[in-house]
Amino acid sequence: MGRLAGLILAGAGAFLIMLAIVMPVYITSQFIEFPLNEYQSTTLTATGASYFSPVKLTEITGADLRATYTIKGDAAAGDGSTAVWDEFAYIYDTTNELAVQPMTRVLAFNRRTAELVPCCGESINGKPVVQSGVAGIVFPVRTGKHTYQVFDPTLDQPVPFTYAGPAKVDGIGVYEFVSDIAPRDIGYTPLSATEPEFYSMHQEYWVDPETGAVLKIAEHEDEYLAAGASAPGSSGVPGPAVTVFDADLTTTPATVASLVSADRPGRARVRLLNVVLPLFLGGAGVLLLAAGVLLARRPGPDVTEPEIDPDATEPEIDPDDA
Repeated sequence: MGRLAGLILAGAGAFLIMLAIVMPVYITSQFIEFPLNEYQSTTLTATGASYFSPVKLTEITGADLRATYTIKGDAAAGDGSTAVWDEFAYIYDTTNELAVQPMTRVLAFNRRTAELVPCCGESINGKPVVQSGVAGIVFPVRTGKHTYQVFDPTLDQPVPFTYAGPAKVDGIGVYEFVSDIAPRDIGYTPLSATEPEFYSMHQEYWVDPETGAVLKIAEHEDEYLAAGASAPGSSGVPGPAVTVFDADLTTTPATVASLVSADRPGRARVRLLNVVLPLFLGGAGVLLLAAGVLLARRPGPDVTEPEIDPDATEPEIDPDDA
């Protein structure tokens, strides 16, 4: 009986040790996911920016800009595996008190991998657009140290975001990712039927690798109408004739603090599943395994058979006693 109990305890201990090992790798990602009902506002600012004003119909320079990106989750449209978020971007010229260029986007993505999926009326500025790659407003849970293809709403296609190394944002260890898009002809726009528009972008994202949350952003966007007629796809990069948008935008300190604060509950869950529970389960497993081994190896009571005298004879039975 003691040996059986020892084997049971040892088996239970081995199971807990195995669970502690696989939990950080395989189980955590199944419990950490992006919410369906997300609501978040991110603000970036720029100084000395230039842009073509759709209100004044002229190029404005030396402007201070405030870009506000608001995310609102559509919980009814999502499900257990897919989140659907609405994004509204609004850029405002605080120097001249003018609206610059609003943008709306509907995106659907996997709640753990952040991969965009076609399912739920994805669009950009009201126009249906098939979106692929990583969402960009979030990165995968347990982000890796490698290049990700992140969807660019201007190009309507994913572009590479290269891992640039570790960093710190308000004391949180993050991964920095960098994307460089060389000037690219994006065709003719309502601004001109003869001068194609070119677009370039340099972006730096600081991502919490545990939760996939983007905690800080810096980007330099440059859009301009090319000097002289140049058909889309032609060789060479003509210089600008009219600046459409040229600004260096970075997240404000208040926004970074807000993003870090919103990220903390997710980090706490990750720590619970990645560190606290595995340590507890592993420790309990070691104790059970050791107790089981000792119990299984403990010798049982010494039980010996009675000795039988070979010379002994069975007693005679008197028939009268039967």
